[in-house]
Amino acid sequence: MAQKGVQLDRESFSCSICLDLLKDPVTIPCGHSYCMNCIKSFWDEGDEKKIHSCPQCRQTFTPRPVLVKNTMLAVLVEELKKTGLQAAAADHCYAGPEDVACDVCTGRKLKAVKSCLMCPASYCEKHLQPHYEAAPLKKHKLVEPSKKLQENICSRHDEVMKMFCRTDQQCICYLCSVDEHKGHDTVSAAAERTERQRELQLRRQQIQQRIQDRDKDVKVLQQEVEAINGSADKAVEDSEKIFTELIRLMEKRGSDVKQQIRSQQETEVSRVKELQEKLEQEITELKRKDAELKQLSHTEDHNQFLHNYPSLSRLSESTDSSSINIRPLSYFEDVTAAVSQLRDKLQDILRNTWTNISLTVTEVDVLLSQLEPKTRADFLKYSQDITLDPNTANTRLLLSEGNRKATLMNQKQSYSSHPDRFTSYFQALSRESLTGRCYWEVERRGGVYVAVAYKNISRAGYSEECIFGSNDKSWALHCDQNRYTFWFNNRETPVSGPRSSRVGVYLDHRAGVLSFYSVSETRTLLHRVQTTFTQPLYAGVWLNWNNGDTAEFCKLK
Repeated sequence: MAQKGVQLDRESFSCSICLDLLKDPVTIPCGHSYCMNCIKSFWDEGDEKKIHSCPQCRQTFTPRPVLVKNTMLAVLVEELKKTGLQAAAADHCYAGPEDVACDVCTGRKLKAVKSCLMCPASYCEKHLQPHYEAAPLKKHKLVEPSKKLQENICSRHDEVMKMFCRTDQQCICYLCSVDEHKGHDTVSAAAERTERQRELQLRRQQIQQRIQDRDKDVKVLQQEVEAINGSADKAVEDSEKIFTELIRLMEKRGSDVKQQIRSQQETEVSRVKELQEKLEQEITELKRKDAELKQLSHTEDHNQFLHNYPSLSRLSESTDSSSINIRPLSYFEDVTAAVSQLRDKLQDILRNTWTNISLTVTEVDVLLSQLEPKTRADFLKYSQDITLDPNTANTRLLLSEGNRKATLMNQKQSYSSHPDRFTSYFQALSRESLTGRCYWEVERRGGVYVAVAYKNISRAGYSEECIFGSNDKSWALHCDQNRYTFWFNNRETPVSGPRSSRVGVYLDHRAGVLSFYSVSETRTLLHRVQTTFTQPLYAGVWLNWNNGDTAEFCKLK
């Protein structure tokens, strides 16, 4: 209560013009006090009319009173300022733009501490006291201060809305319940609140349970993130080690080849130079012998000629040079060819294995796959244009509409021979490989198998390895006039669903989801596969026996 007294004192020492504590307080003849500048400005505006009145009680004064500073008030205001609570009073007691103001206060309004739903009005602590003291008012419903009290008043009858119409799901007053809401299911607002309160508690329990579940999911996902990061870091580290070992092995083999080449180079060059030196020595000896014979040929003394000739005419043994020309010259070209052959083999190995490595990386299993689309617009986000590959089409299939449509014909088509062609069954595969998330639709007439398959499915002959759905390399939905059946690895699964000439296929390669839909005005799931795809897939169709049957991949965009 002491604090309340301080607040009242502050209001008493406030200027009713500027609503702040008095500055240079003056007291006019009627007894009210103002800031000197405030009352001067107020009276200056009325000088032309010769009217000088009190802003609060409206008492007029003639002539204009002389203003003298009220020393006692000035001292009291200064003492009040020294308490340091001026800002607190202004900020915490008076209502600001965002606050609910007391509806009873005059002048500068105080903050409301409660709102009454019955009155309806909002009250500061002072003006709320009657609700605590007067017996009739004690029964009123007090709530936290609210600016929306008028929403509780019926705009038609200007009465508090204490009823609730369950028929129209709105609050009404009693007069409404016997007027335009007559005959409706109406209850008191309190009763409806009690019912809704129970629903609210149940809903809160559901929300709290869901929060707990989601907290668990978040923790699981966090563990999954940590596991993915840890596994990825280890895979990167191990891969770097393996590739580093491969690089070091290649560098070592390269160094060994280089060393062998240099060693053989040194041996061969040494052998050649040794033979070269012998030949050069023989040339020198032969030149010397030729000079001696030349000199002997010019000797005029016959006896001297005959005496020296035998010794000069003998030649030393000649170096055998036949090895130089026994075969064409051959250096280290064969080594280069052998290394090139090794490079080509390694490139082939890397090319063949890299696809598997890349596919393995992209198909890393994650905890949660993306949600399957629900609406047609969602499916169309993943629409895939499909065209059939003429090199795969059986010769009884006529391709048209830009290779999107296949028709079973009685006559064979003039296709060239190709290893990818299905030779025995009336099947064809798409040009496009399918990974990621894809959606397409097939419009059919007659009995048609709508399928997906790996590229390495067998093509030639009558074995089950060639038939869509009869092996572990293909999945097929058989559609005829009377029923659907799903086939995989030669196992048949009956499928129920509405008959339609159009089948939609949704593939989430990474998540291992393959779904078939009956498509008409609505979309109905026929069959869903959950598996692990190890290779890219290709869309396929198999037209079963009847000439004129067709299957067309629809344009969806």
